[in-house]
Amino acid sequence: MTLELADSTTQEGADVMAVQQLGNDRTSVYVDGLELVFERVFNAPRDLVWKVINDPERITNWWGPHGYTTTVVEMDLRPGGRWRYINHTTGGEDVPFKGEYLEVVPPERIVRTFIVDVPGMDDKAGFETMTLEDLGRQTKLVERSRFPSIEDLEGALATGMIGGALDTYDRLADEIARG
Repeated sequence: MTLELADSTTQEGADVMAVQQLGNDRTSVYVDGLELVFERVFNAPRDLVWKVINDPERITNWWGPHGYTTTVVEMDLRPGGRWRYINHTTGGEDVPFKGEYLEVVPPERIVRTFIVDVPGMDDKAGFETMTLEDLGRQTKLVERSRFPSIEDLEGALATGMIGGALDTYDRLADEIARG
């Protein structure tokens, strides 16, 4: 997938990508400059959404596309703490992910690095900022993934990650519904 560049810039001389809608009727997904943005409203209070997102035992139930399983190898939820998950695909492959927590503000915000820990992709960290907005009986999750370059963002999109992310948010909604 090739995305066209917009004429505007975020930094002098830096090209950015045009906003493009990529989601479905449940999860809004769009590219905004060098960021891939996911937005979803969950029918649950913010404290519950925070708990499900950050409980290593529950992450195994929802993180990854339908049919995948996930092993939480490490999860030290504090600034400077590290995380490492391994997705086990339906084809029998293991895909490791890792990073470091940079900011943790329960139950509102997490900023972390995100690295796909495979050769050719493990040398560039992206930055993810997740915010949870309290809407009373609902919670709006916004996750902004910032890529080092347009080429890195296009490469990630070419892997089919949008479909996997949409599945992940559907699985997260199901896990949240369990209470």
